[in-house]
Amino acid sequence: MLNKSGTETKFMGIDFGGRRIGISVSDTEKKYSFNRDYVFNDKDLFGKLLNMIILENVTRVIIGYPVSLMNTSTDLTGKVDEFAEALKQFLQMKKLNVEIVFFDERFTSKIAEESLLKSGVKKSKRREKGLVDSISAQMILQDYLDRMNNTGSC
Repeated sequence: MLNKSGTETKFMGIDFGGRRIGISVSDTEKKYSFNRDYVFNDKDLFGKLLNMIILENVTRVIIGYPVSLMNTSTDLTGKVDEFAEALKQFLQMKKLNVEIVFFDERFTSKIAEESLLKSGVKKSKRREKGLVDSISAQMILQDYLDRMNNTGSC
């Protein structure tokens, strides 16, 4: 996918958290997701995300959406809604046309923890919550990309 200037674009995945935001970015062909670490959820958050969005040429942000097994809201759902709306307004204010999309994130943190365990990462490294957040963001984005590429919709 090319943007208006004819350059290749990417998608960004976000695993929202009260303290940290896990980040991932796709390749330009929108087939693979790569974790890009995490940023702290602080007053500089939107500036940091803006820099990444510009640097990576992101046209769509996929935010993990927390719902329960019964498909109802969780304690975090409202905070994610507020975050997404604030990010959307911030990007519009900066005159960036970036689409914001929600994607079901059920089990991603647990699966990320298990994949780190199976991959042989040392226990001390696995305890780093930021690593789990960035892997979760990668999984959210990869699931989104897989569904988009396999069904043609998302």
